[in-house]
Amino acid sequence: MSLRVLEVVIDCADHGSVVEFWAAALGYERQEVNEQYVGLVPPQPATPGRPPILFQKVPEPKVVKNRVHLDLAGDVMADEVARLVGLGATVIAERSLGALTWTVMADPAGNEFCVSGG
Repeated sequence: MSLRVLEVVIDCADHGSVVEFWAAALGYERQEVNEQYVGLVPPQPATPGRPPILFQKVPEPKVVKNRVHLDLAGDVMADEVARLVGLGATVIAERSLGALTWTVMADPAGNEFCVSGG
């Protein structure tokens, strides 16, 4: 099989705060594409598990829960959650399943994502 993830595409009403948030959250670099798209790429050299993200400006607002979301992991979940809140994210819920725990969050545009430790 030759399929691979080329990039992750996230819809947004405006590139502004959502692109700034994700660039700061992930340490990615902004790449202007055109009026409709702005890309974020990991610093070089690229590392596995850090695909580029493309933000697509769309006319319709986000209305319901995402059908696809990013799952992120950091060394210390509470520290990463606090850092992301400082960047403009909001905490939606704390979840657990057995020993696995994670925090459901939303970026400034309302796109949900999850953060776990380790």
